[in-house]
Amino acid sequence: MKHGVQDQTVIPQPFVAWGVSARALPGQSASGDLHLVKSFQGGMLLAVVDGVGHGAEATAAAEVAVRILADHPEELPSFVIRRCHAALMKTRGVVMTVGSLRPSQGTLTWLGVGNVEAALLRADPNARPVAERVVLRSGLVGYGLPELQATVVPIAPGDLIVFATDGISPAFVSGWVLSDPPQRIADCIMAKHFKQTDDALVLVARYLGNDHA
Repeated sequence: MKHGVQDQTVIPQPFVAWGVSARALPGQSASGDLHLVKSFQGGMLLAVVDGVGHGAEATAAAEVAVRILADHPEELPSFVIRRCHAALMKTRGVVMTVGSLRPSQGTLTWLGVGNVEAALLRADPNARPVAERVVLRSGLVGYGLPELQATVVPIAPGDLIVFATDGISPAFVSGWVLSDPPQRIADCIMAKHFKQTDDALVLVARYLGNDHA
């Protein structure tokens, strides 16, 4: 297992249950799409990184970013993305979306650079809005970094966060059951929405509430 990259298995974590599904571009042996789920004192970092292109160079760039994230999980997304940018200047670069979950505040602070989509789906059908998407900033970590302004949104027990790289079709928020376990949802999204034109990764995390922290 590479440094800072979790195995593709649902591993119990404080206040979060999660699952991941990943596939390389058909014909490629390695994927440039990686993820990180890492606890820190008072919270958890969730991230998905997509190395530009595919093959070994894309994987290498994504691994650099994941190592930086793993070393600084407590930092807010804008700060840790800047660290990644500095470390990636001699690589192909990456696009990435990072979320910092802090149960004591009941908030998710998230930020995307590039095209790694993320959606927050509310467990309460009466909540407004019932779904939110991360704001994606145009740019490339390692080359052209945009102005980094994260968004802070409230999160409640049972809410689901879904990350998807661009190897997954934009309709990934439909076609599955919200109450299913995160791993089953991730596998379902991959089965239904894998475009087969690029590497693909889906990370699904359910917030269990502050009582689990």
